[in-house]
Amino acid sequence: MTARDPMASSISSTSAQASAQGHGPAEASSAGARDHVRLQDLWYRYPGRDVQAWTLRGIDLVLAAGELVGLLGPSGCGKTTLLRLIAGFERPARGSVAIGGRQVAGPERFLPPERRGVGMVFQDDALFPHLDAWRNACFGLRRGQDTSRVAWLLDLLGLGGLERRYPHELSGGQRQRLAMARALAPAPSVVLFDEPFSNLDVEVRLRLRSELPAVLARCGASGLMVTHDPEEALAICDRVAVLNDGVLHQCAPPRELVHQPATAFVGRFVLQANLLPARWRGRRLDTALGPLEFADEAADRSAESGEAEVMASPQSLVFHPDPDGPAWISGREFLGREWLYQVQLGDQRVRLRAPLEDDHPHGRRGRLGFLPGAEALLFPGARPLLALPA
Repeated sequence: MTARDPMASSISSTSAQASAQGHGPAEASSAGARDHVRLQDLWYRYPGRDVQAWTLRGIDLVLAAGELVGLLGPSGCGKTTLLRLIAGFERPARGSVAIGGRQVAGPERFLPPERRGVGMVFQDDALFPHLDAWRNACFGLRRGQDTSRVAWLLDLLGLGGLERRYPHELSGGQRQRLAMARALAPAPSVVLFDEPFSNLDVEVRLRLRSELPAVLARCGASGLMVTHDPEEALAICDRVAVLNDGVLHQCAPPRELVHQPATAFVGRFVLQANLLPARWRGRRLDTALGPLEFADEAADRSAESGEAEVMASPQSLVFHPDPDGPAWISGREFLGREWLYQVQLGDQRVRLRAPLEDDHPHGRRGRLGFLPGAEALLFPGARPLLALPA
């Protein structure tokens, strides 16, 4: 963010005004103390699909007041469907949705979207091209509702002075801020974001995503944000929920997610870690990259036998050039301060991060192994392992 970012200065300059007008923290804190989202044993499948083709299966998730939670997972895993269930665009087959302590969807109750107090911001800004910025921002207000909050939001979001401009006269970042203002204008307790920054260029995307938590905090709203980008979710969210095939694998703060992934999928998708097949040989695990043992010498090994799965980070591996080696460099990316290599070893592709001085061209052959003392995790259970000398 630049030193004179217009939105950052806007947030700072409108603080006193917001409190005086009742749109800022003073009002938000009392309302926010009551507002949250609770999903209990939520199941859903789209009409016409096979009876076993569940899009969501047994989802339990709580969104605390004032919290920003990222919803992360591959395409088709059920992220957007979950937003639609919370907003009221779909009805769950089983389970319930509660907002602010009030059930809005369940076996015998279903409130329509307009009665849930939920705002939505979509991937495309979905603005009305024939309305100027002011009328777009006011669109969700009830007839006769006070518009002073809209003026405050436009200032807060760096759009002050642009009220009479039409969407085509605004930049991509300004249009997405206007979409946020429209979603926040009716003072929702919860705002749902469906990949709101994916269509923006890199600089604008980075700036807007860093500003989002501050905007929600100033408005006293909780947020649930769908994204495909693990870096984005870990960077700005209080907690990150990881979905795959309609199942919630883990919901935890970013640090816990990185250091204690609950499943191998979380490690592979969120951390882009390597999953390696392994086999027990007595008291150690053998992998194609070398042997491992439990980091805790007192760990119970009595039940360990047969095949297992090991998760190793790209930073824990090393590539040694060798013209007769079994591995070869199949791809590489320059990351500024290091290389990210794709290394082919038999039928397995492994990711490896290396310092810039380890400059390997495409096609170079070599040997792949663990760095001395490297750590890994054994699944299931995420038990810590240490690399042994090969």
